[in-house]
Amino acid sequence: MERTGSIEILFVAGFGPIVRDAWASRKLYGEHLGIPFKVEGGSYLHTEALDGAKSFALWPLSQAAQSCFGKEVWPDDILVPQAWLEFDVENVEKATTELESRGYRMLVKSRKEPWGQTVSRFISPEGLLLGITFTPGMREAK
Repeated sequence: MERTGSIEILFVAGFGPIVRDAWASRKLYGEHLGIPFKVEGGSYLHTEALDGAKSFALWPLSQAAQSCFGKEVWPDDILVPQAWLEFDVENVEKATTELESRGYRMLVKSRKEPWGQTVSRFISPEGLLLGITFTPGMREAK
């Protein structure tokens, strides 16, 4: 990768939403997605138990809208996302069904993309475009 600036980024050190409804976010990420959080200061939840990001991208809203709705304009009746985050899971269909049973509205449901990824997407309580994915190209050979 060619560098253009004087700062050398080594890896994504962390990413997380800025939460407005701590209870709803804790329920989604901790209970429903099973992320093992440590609690500090009563309300700051964090984990160092997840592998790092395989990709960091600036995704134009028009392209996110195209991916979710088949058109380049985000619908007025759905919260405009502030960021995107994807979690690769063992079984996208099972995770999708589980999240739907918990009341999350899927914008994209277990769709196979041309590059081989299977994805379901929804808006998190904080306004993230959250993806539950199976991405064969990012999985290490076992």
